[in-house]
Amino acid sequence: MPKIHSLLKLFASLCLLSLISGCVSNNNKSFRIESLAKSELDMVIDTHLIQSNQQAIALLKKLYKRNPKELKKAPAGTDINSRIKQLFSYPRQIQFSELGDKYANSALLLAFSNDFQGDRVFAFMTGIAGILHSSYNYQDEFFMLDPINEQKVYNSARNLETASWLLNSEKDLNSTRYILSNSYTDGTIANLSFARLFGKMIAGQDILADIIANRNNRTINKFVHGIASTTLLPI
Repeated sequence: MPKIHSLLKLFASLCLLSLISGCVSNNNKSFRIESLAKSELDMVIDTHLIQSNQQAIALLKKLYKRNPKELKKAPAGTDINSRIKQLFSYPRQIQFSELGDKYANSALLLAFSNDFQGDRVFAFMTGIAGILHSSYNYQDEFFMLDPINEQKVYNSARNLETASWLLNSEKDLNSTRYILSNSYTDGTIANLSFARLFGKMIAGQDILADIIANRNNRTINKFVHGIASTTLLPI
């Protein structure tokens, strides 16, 4: 009898999974068994993670298009697609010898160092990718019981604000911007596409931080962070 009972339970489970799979298939969505181990919050986090990475990749492409000379400083055979693979494929690589193994905040600052002779777009985007990646606990997907800290996500948004300010203000000894982004005509910004991308990433991280804080009934320590701040918060 125990064996028959176990077989009946297994049959019922398979039927349930088949039914779920069929329903999902009818809605033109792929079903993954792993999804059964996800809470609603996990799925929200996954969505934000995917969107933030897509926006960061769009930023990388735009920066290389605006600063083609930076890619020429990269190792032979490097192109934009290989840079995307380096920064956004999984498992993630978080150390690069051409940047002195710097990542996240330290890589971001390296991009604006007078002494750095390498690919500044790559250093900058290693900073951006690292800030986002560390705010998600270095994970590419979330499941039930996976922890995530709302303060880290909030801090990442503030660091993205700092990154945007540095990109638009930091200049070399010849008063030339280290990395070109928003274009100017007669002192007026003519192209705000970079600013819009940053705005989307910052807003996404802020929204997610509030969602996590509300779900966990915790309060975010919201620092006073000036527009021209060069402070990078710990993540």
